[in-house]
Amino acid sequence: MSFTLRRPEASVGRPASPRPALAAAMLGFALITLDTSVVNVALPAIGADLGAGTAGLPWVVDAYTLVLAALLLSSGALTDRVGASRAYGAGVVVFVLASAACGLAPGFPALLAARAVQGAAAAVMLPASLALVREAYGDPARRARAVSLWAAGGTVAVALGPVVGGALTTGWSWRGVFFVNLPLGLLALVPLTRVARSARGSAPLDLPGQLTAVTALGALTFAAVEGGTEAWWALGLAGCAFAAFLMAEARRRHPMVPLGLFRNTTVAVAMAAGSANSVAFYGTLFVFSLFFQQVLGLSALSAGLMFLPMTGLLAGVNLLSARVAARYGARLPVVLGQAVAVAGLLGLLTVDADSSRVAQALLLVPLALGAGFSLPPLIASMMEAAPAERAGTAAGLLNAVRQTAGTLAVAVFGSMAARSVETALRTSLLISAGLLTLTALASLRLPGRRVTEASGE
Repeated sequence: MSFTLRRPEASVGRPASPRPALAAAMLGFALITLDTSVVNVALPAIGADLGAGTAGLPWVVDAYTLVLAALLLSSGALTDRVGASRAYGAGVVVFVLASAACGLAPGFPALLAARAVQGAAAAVMLPASLALVREAYGDPARRARAVSLWAAGGTVAVALGPVVGGALTTGWSWRGVFFVNLPLGLLALVPLTRVARSARGSAPLDLPGQLTAVTALGALTFAAVEGGTEAWWALGLAGCAFAAFLMAEARRRHPMVPLGLFRNTTVAVAMAAGSANSVAFYGTLFVFSLFFQQVLGLSALSAGLMFLPMTGLLAGVNLLSARVAARYGARLPVVLGQAVAVAGLLGLLTVDADSSRVAQALLLVPLALGAGFSLPPLIASMMEAAPAERAGTAAGLLNAVRQTAGTLAVAVFGSMAARSVETALRTSLLISAGLLTLTALASLRLPGRRVTEASGE
């Protein structure tokens, strides 16, 4: 997963070595991305222990990712105002405390509240972690390598998440998937003590935009999860909040999201393709977690191991994609990656309860190959298309949209799984394949020129 690239900030006394800043940033980003994937395999155990039905389980994922996506739009401005090192440190501390609250949650509502706080802390940590890297590395070439390592840390965490979650849930309890964040979070703070304090800035916060965005996203997700009569009221609220968001952004001198960005073809294509990528990847991960455990009867650990061939290839595919894009431009890897992902999704339609476990695990691989191959040049294309002074905003917007799309996918597919997991599996695969087909065709309009810099999943 890739997030906002912001301008280097001045720091108070640059450290002799940039390595502590990179180590802190990598550990923080890995911690955040681990939490997006480690929980999936623990969902059935959480539901059984806390008495939550299948329809409510998506909220364990969505309470985190929804708040994370919504607050990403303005957390970069907060980082600029208080300084990257302060924002990062505060974010890690709150994240650790919220993780402890998740592990100790006495009931389902308490767990969801703690997950929302986790998401808020993660939204602060993400831009702050990368800002630390940007401050520490003055040379562009060294900074590019450092950013690649930062991204690789998150990719490895995504790959290990299902296995770690399965091992903890099977060997101990679902509460272990949250308690594991405590030592990891404290470890992320250790190198921060050797990082120079970042200078404060004066970037304004767009509170009207933030409040209307959170309202719109929350109401939209509620409608997707709950369905029924309440969904229509929630959709109406989401529409009104979105209209208010557009009005607020159009009138503000320093809007959270400059609306002019949407008029750029490359920006529009990158946002659509990035969203389809998230729907396919995170939606499939969620539905197959339920399929492996509730239909096949696998343990949480066994379900996690089923994802290892899929997620284990992501880091290498990200790096390969960046090289191809640097030589041939963004269009080729983006279109090719989405085509491979579509083929993989259609191949997964053959999976049923009688399929061999090896075949099930291997059929997930093409989806990961395609998604991982197309995403880095998508991010690079959007940042290149945006004005230089808006590059960070463009990257943040893309990732907020991607997070929201993934959240909605989990909500919609989880709602379908409450009625039938097997039906939800096939329907989700067809929806994902259809979206990626459309965005692959739209991606033919991306520039074919060489791309010099890209970030991983």
